[in-house]
Amino acid sequence: MNAFESFFWTGFPYICMALLVIGLVWRYRYDKFGWTTRSSQIFESPMLRITSPLFHLGLLMVAGGHVLGLLIPKAWTEAVGVSQHSYHLVATFAGTGAGILTVVGMLGLVYRRLVTKTVRLATTPNDIFMYVLLAAPILLGCLAVALNQIFDSAGGYDYRETISPWLRSVLSFQPEATLMMGVPLSFKLHIVAGFLLFAIWPATRLVHVVSAPVMYPTRPYIVYRSRTEAISSTEVPRGWEPVATRPQKKGFSSTGA
Repeated sequence: MNAFESFFWTGFPYICMALLVIGLVWRYRYDKFGWTTRSSQIFESPMLRITSPLFHLGLLMVAGGHVLGLLIPKAWTEAVGVSQHSYHLVATFAGTGAGILTVVGMLGLVYRRLVTKTVRLATTPNDIFMYVLLAAPILLGCLAVALNQIFDSAGGYDYRETISPWLRSVLSFQPEATLMMGVPLSFKLHIVAGFLLFAIWPATRLVHVVSAPVMYPTRPYIVYRSRTEAISSTEVPRGWEPVATRPQKKGFSSTGA
């Protein structure tokens, strides 16, 4: 393993995670009003109502699968009676389903931004940049699963022997780059793209993911009052206003003489 490749499995993850943490802290301190999804629902709702739940549900399933497969050691699942074959089948089918939901939802969101004029006009260069770096790890992950899990005649690649221990070594601040030497290229590109996404996360609308409505149950009610109803509730006297009740201008009589 040369020095260039070794950098990606030792220093690169820490740079990306540092940018993630520092960026989130900075934005929380100095850009609280910008801590938002910048929702475009006001511009178009029907298509968003379908594609957004698909994308978010699929992404949550993908995230859960990554936690289970990467952070939980293989020995733990085998200790509770889950064989490698059983794990491989469940991970492949569940991961494929989650990937399909995520990709379909993402394609729908991108299509909506391209086709709906109001949404397209509200799209910023930052949004485009975010979509590119968001799509990269998702599509590369689907490619890696297809090449090394679904269509692999050897029975599938066991990433829990290489990628999982490497990631845990990184999180324990003892990176073992040699574990990544035999990893397929598609998985390596997926990992690099994923860390790049973490690095730019605080600078995009994705920042809303780390928000939680903790104070929502205890916040006071927001009262909205209609101006139209307030005006319509005012009693208006019927008929003409008597001339004698009008305020008189100085120097003129009520008859106008």
